[in-house]
Amino acid sequence: MISAKSTDMRCSNCGSFLDSDSRFCKNCGASIHDPEETRLARTETSAAVRQDGDDEVEHVIFTVRPTLLFVKIGYGLAILAAILLTIALQFIPLLRDIPVYITIPIALALLLVPAYYHLKRNMIRYTLTDSKIEIDYGLIARTTRNIPLAKIQDVTVSASIRQRVLGFGDVVVDNASEIGGSTVLHNINTPRHYADLLLRELRRWH
Repeated sequence: MISAKSTDMRCSNCGSFLDSDSRFCKNCGASIHDPEETRLARTETSAAVRQDGDDEVEHVIFTVRPTLLFVKIGYGLAILAAILLTIALQFIPLLRDIPVYITIPIALALLLVPAYYHLKRNMIRYTLTDSKIEIDYGLIARTTRNIPLAKIQDVTVSASIRQRVLGFGDVVVDNASEIGGSTVLHNINTPRHYADLLLRELRRWH
């Protein structure tokens, strides 16, 4: 006697009738999947997606580093000094006898000063998310300090006359964390813009 299950089962590929114990279609050779197993698998997958979707995703509002202005000025001065040194070696009699293998390293060494400050600048990164401020220090091995937005009490912009003329300044964050005190985001371009973004996020918390 043929069961109802065996007569109702058809190949999803060619439509031929399938035996209850068959794993492959005898007509086209397509693999046979149990509809019940497929339904359960889809249900488990949907549950996993919903569970992952329940996790809160942290959004980055901005990431900023200290201004590159001083680094650019440093590179410009170093290149200018190297050019002046080359000219001096050509026109000053006392310097003409200096070997080239000495003058070239001296000229290149002038670039080490702005390169050092460029590297030092890249070791600091300020990041604002919708839940905290992250301050990263270091180039290869990094140290991160987190300031929750719920702990921040006030945000101000501080700029000297020189900073205002050049278009950068400091963003001062007063926090009520365990350490307490103020945290300063140093030498940020357009600091008022970043302070406004930070204040906007704070209004969502308070």
